[in-house]
Amino acid sequence: MSVIAAAAIGCRAAPPASQAVESVSGEVTAADRVAAGAPTRGGELTVNVRAEPQSFTWYTRRDGTTQLLSLLTQGKLVRVNRATEELEPWLAESWTRSSDGLRYTLKLRPGVTFADGRPFTADDVVFSFAAAYDRGSVLADSLQVKGARLVVTALDPASVEIAFPSPFGPGVRLLDNLPILPRHKLQGALDAGTFGDAWGLSTPVSAVTGLGPFVLSAYVPGQRIVLTRNERYFRSDAAGIRLPYLERIIVEIVPEQDAQILRLLAGQSDMPAFEVRPEDYAPLKRAADAGSVQLFDLGPGLDADGFWINLKPGAFDGDPRADWIQRDELRQAISMAVDRRLFADTVFLGAATPVFGPVTPANKKWYSAEVPQVEHDVDGAKALLATIGLVDRNGDRLLEDRRGNLARLTLLTQKGQTALERGAATIRDELHALGVTMDVVMLDGNALVQRFLSGRNYDAVYFRFGATDTDPALSPDFWLSGGSSHVWNLAQKSPATEWEQRIDAAMARHTTALDEKARHRAFVEAQTIFAEHAPVVYFAAPRVYVAAASRVVNLTPAVLRPQLLWSADTIAVAHQERPR
Repeated sequence: MSVIAAAAIGCRAAPPASQAVESVSGEVTAADRVAAGAPTRGGELTVNVRAEPQSFTWYTRRDGTTQLLSLLTQGKLVRVNRATEELEPWLAESWTRSSDGLRYTLKLRPGVTFADGRPFTADDVVFSFAAAYDRGSVLADSLQVKGARLVVTALDPASVEIAFPSPFGPGVRLLDNLPILPRHKLQGALDAGTFGDAWGLSTPVSAVTGLGPFVLSAYVPGQRIVLTRNERYFRSDAAGIRLPYLERIIVEIVPEQDAQILRLLAGQSDMPAFEVRPEDYAPLKRAADAGSVQLFDLGPGLDADGFWINLKPGAFDGDPRADWIQRDELRQAISMAVDRRLFADTVFLGAATPVFGPVTPANKKWYSAEVPQVEHDVDGAKALLATIGLVDRNGDRLLEDRRGNLARLTLLTQKGQTALERGAATIRDELHALGVTMDVVMLDGNALVQRFLSGRNYDAVYFRFGATDTDPALSPDFWLSGGSSHVWNLAQKSPATEWEQRIDAAMARHTTALDEKARHRAFVEAQTIFAEHAPVVYFAAPRVYVAAASRVVNLTPAVLRPQLLWSADTIAVAHQERPR
């Protein structure tokens, strides 16, 4: 597994959470820990997000703010350490695998309770899998192997057996996808067929409980979410201090990125929840040099913004563009027409790496130089479009089809996300040179997601989906034709195209092989097929910069979102009050 290195700019590395402190008397006091530079309990953290959560449970919504709340309030059986990529025991303290690789027996950590005091048992694990496979859940794809579900059995209150339908390369690593939910709170909704609506935003926060380091204590729509320490959280540091260190986290909803940075620089917040923009680097670097801010350069990102055209069958029935808008040649020509180096310089101010597919060079284990890369070639793109009847018929450089319809599309992107706004504008301008007209329409994030999830009422989208793990086998929702994040044609009952069927087959081999070389060969094949048909076109992966106030200590940055808050239970603050 690759190790993701985080280079800190303008700050010193914080002491590790495991640092033990001894006093002369043998009793560790808060003063001893402060003197030794170790984190202490207390204080609050103010975090900015750009959008409302869509739910209080990640089972039913996959937006970034809902994911953040899930990480803060829920626990998992195992955890992938996002800084080291290593698998760690969490609610399950150990596990064993059968000789055939099909069954895992997990021993649960004893004495763990939910935030409301109810004991955590194997029944909660069985229930969580049942809820994940419910039709109201979006997690089912990520918890299947070759399209088949896992079978989970409670052996006794403290142990479970998980049976896989076939060998699975990543093993129990896939359990990092599953937050464990309380059976005593949600069994009724599952039995009634209303689980998809459970724990929506109208749910009283007092009704939501979990096994994570924090609990919801207040939600003011459009303004903030307040989380307080879970006093029953199961973890302690090496010195025996109960985690989390923080007393409270305030998640403020601040839609504008400029406003988020201004709040950080003014000492009104402690960090944006996610990465900052390249244009924010200069003012943040000055603040880092002055000692008021920490700025981390995590290198190229694992995710790139993607452009796709609606490929759902029937989406353009009756549309005069139906003959060509879903053709592979159109997407291939767009990929050829955009100068990726120019794109990186224009959209990300040079702080980006040109990319040609969904796997970026940051994913050192699964990125492959064998996957085809297209050359920037406007003339070649025009020739390719001519093969599907799009040519300049009037000498004005605008392409038309055989019926005289302009080669024109509407591109949707997220309003207020400046990299997406600049990216969409750059695609529009590059395609203008090709003779294709692109109208850019910007929507609020949640409205945009709902629009393309409908599967019909859009032409094209420019947007980003964040990976939750570097192992491709844990992103079947994107790669497989039946996946809920297979954005160009969501949740197909059977593969709509021959090439998607071949990707499904390659991913099945990649997923079930236990030999790493065999897994690599199969995934190169899947990526190669993807590159040939370009269902999503990628242009550049930005460098990942994250920032936090200097008073925030014990940070462990990682390139995956949320880059700082993935390990929120070990974050601390040096002062109770935020400096003004």
